[in-house]
Amino acid sequence: MENFLNLANKRRSVRKYLDKPVDREKIMSCIEAARQAPSAHNVQPWKYLIVDDPELKNKLCDAAFSGVFFVNKFVKRAPVVIVVIAEPDFVANRLGAIVQGLQFYLLDIGASIEHLLLRAAEQGLGTCWLGWYSEQRAKKVLNIPKSKKIASMICLGHPAEEKPKEHHRKKIEDISLFNIYKS
Repeated sequence: MENFLNLANKRRSVRKYLDKPVDREKIMSCIEAARQAPSAHNVQPWKYLIVDDPELKNKLCDAAFSGVFFVNKFVKRAPVVIVVIAEPDFVANRLGAIVQGLQFYLLDIGASIEHLLLRAAEQGLGTCWLGWYSEQRAKKVLNIPKSKKIASMICLGHPAEEKPKEHHRKKIEDISLFNIYKS
């Protein structure tokens, strides 16, 4: 297994993919990593809908990434789109949101997605975590009930570029504090 910091540094959002399918074994390994993520009261408020059928994936992309969502049209070139469906539990998540003013299920899903992204990177796969899409049109294509919430989408595939460009990160001393908040 790779050193964790090397893996975290290696992971980038990939927007260019090879026209090559992803083995379902690798996809399920990513889902297994996501499944292992921690969640409030171990509720695991997520479902992962994997779209790897090319015809359905293209239909999904045409619906979800058109109009004002066109900036993510690159997703159509990825062989896999993973739709993350929120399954919040009343007590652990909804009641907690009232008391704390924080949607715990979204934190839980974020941790789960990050596990998935890191496992994909470890296997040499590229991903892009998406938040800009037409939820209503995606639900219609995938037959997801109106009562459910799509929390995110992830495209997955073999990167077309050896190494995506570096991203600027703030200095560690600009984001860390000890003991008392100082601006």
